[in-house]
Amino acid sequence: MAEGEDRRRCGFIAIVGAPNAGKSTLLNALVGAKVSIVSPKVQTTRSRVLGIAVEGNAQLVYVDTPGIFSAPKRRLERAMVQAAWQGARDADVTLVLVDARRGVTEEVDRIAGHVDELGNVAILVLNKIDLVKRTALLALAAQLNGRAAFDETFMISALNGDGVDDVRRHLAARLPAAEWLFPEDQLSDMPQRLLAAEITREQVFLQLHQELPYDVAVETESWEAFEDGSIRVGQIVYVRRESQKGIVLGKGGGRIKKIGEAARAELAAMLDAEVHLVVHVKVQPNWIDDPDRYRDLGLEHGA
Repeated sequence: MAEGEDRRRCGFIAIVGAPNAGKSTLLNALVGAKVSIVSPKVQTTRSRVLGIAVEGNAQLVYVDTPGIFSAPKRRLERAMVQAAWQGARDADVTLVLVDARRGVTEEVDRIAGHVDELGNVAILVLNKIDLVKRTALLALAAQLNGRAAFDETFMISALNGDGVDDVRRHLAARLPAAEWLFPEDQLSDMPQRLLAAEITREQVFLQLHQELPYDVAVETESWEAFEDGSIRVGQIVYVRRESQKGIVLGKGGGRIKKIGEAARAELAAMLDAEVHLVVHVKVQPNWIDDPDRYRDLGLEHGA
């Protein structure tokens, strides 16, 4: 490094919050590209997702975590909450994202109560401020800062980008001096096969609305690249019951066709290649307790 050149910085920033606080939307905004799927449904994110960005001489490695909610009952829910807290403990900085419209819910109060135990820099980020009056925002910020020792407070709208640049610049200055961990142009550590499965799962969430519970998983079974640059992707959508299979397929297979078309278009744009996507639906009653599925998601099966 040349004399006088600013020393490089690098570190991990965990984004934690209650379900549907806007964590994935914020991650995509901070990175400047889509690296995590977004849905109006809670608990869309199941596993740790890394988003990587460069700000000046700093490389910021964001960790999007599953939503933290009270009293998780199922094994998958417990594993997701455990993964979220582990991501926060391992990070250099923790962003605590709060939906300003909802204020201090039970989940938010529980998260704030654990902030001081993390042992790292904690930053409060109030999201969706375009939907809340300023007086209410100031009161919310004061209430939460009284609950935990936050290093700084930001007010943003992750959806339209207001305030996001300020957060990114502040984070870059707070990271420790260290060499970068990833190539400068890398945006995520997620393998393409997993990313493709996540894109299709996002379409399942978006298109099925309230018709299907969260008993669904998507697996990329095959990936074949051809000499002309095109890619053939084979995927399986797993459901737990035969009746759910009918919901995903739709009348005459129309629903799964629409899901596949939307996922294919997004994959093609993301990969800048022609994509042939073939999606099948299978019933696998025990997928939600399959240790291999947890390993693929980076979760602890015994949580």
